[in-house]
Amino acid sequence: MRPFSPGIYLKYSELEHVTRADEVKHPIIREAIQLMDLGSPQIEITTLADIPAGTGLGSSGSFTTALLRALSTHQRQLVHPQELAEMACHIEIDRLGEPIGKQDQYIAAYGGITCFNFNPDDTVTAEPLRLDSDTLHDLEDNLLLFFTGFSRSAGSILKDQKTRSQKNDQEMLNNLHYVKELGLRSREALEGGDPVLFGEIMHEHWEHKKKRSGGMSNPQIDQWYALAMDHGAVGGKLVGAGGGGFLMFYARDREMLKRAMIEAGLEEVRFRFDFEGTTTTIT
Repeated sequence: MRPFSPGIYLKYSELEHVTRADEVKHPIIREAIQLMDLGSPQIEITTLADIPAGTGLGSSGSFTTALLRALSTHQRQLVHPQELAEMACHIEIDRLGEPIGKQDQYIAAYGGITCFNFNPDDTVTAEPLRLDSDTLHDLEDNLLLFFTGFSRSAGSILKDQKTRSQKNDQEMLNNLHYVKELGLRSREALEGGDPVLFGEIMHEHWEHKKKRSGGMSNPQIDQWYALAMDHGAVGGKLVGAGGGGFLMFYARDREMLKRAMIEAGLEEVRFRFDFEGTTTTIT
């Protein structure tokens, strides 16, 4: 949006009005404006989100990707999802030094239910899964998401994981390789029309993920997870880096699971799959 007066106007959890991009306090917005080379912009950026940050749903990667899409549209530039994702990764990983991977930015850019291959040369290939309509509807009906009520910073968990990987910690590398294989098995289960098997693999994934760090889970999360498994869940996991945020389950009995989790104090968040990725709406 072009404001009446010159300068950069930002409205998020704080308000900013500056004249130059390098004066912007918000790190992602600052780097995005500089990367897009807007010069001396006259622009207003307002951000709103239903989901709090630090909850494992990829809000940072989604925000960066959406901001870059909006700025490129503002400059009348068409950007392919691959380029958009790489630009977002460049900002968060290279310019801001976040110890994260590329999956959040890529799924935000592409959307859908997609397999991403992260290659040794740092390139990424995207392969949309071939799901029949019955499997897709089953997943939308029986994948349930519950907010634990608290958020966390993924930085410490991911930094430890990255450091151990770079030091060739064999236990960490074996864990990550095994989880990679679980991802491939998940794809086979979904494309084979077996969402229940997918739920079982989710459980196996969570059991291995917890071994990476003592901060991955806590007694309260473990208690909620056990409750879910006793009340209709086939399998599940804490979404994101761990430590808080959202629990996601595949349910054999969705109503039983929903009642148990709500009675335990968790809030269900309904969702549907998006197959467009990051888009702009001009009004």
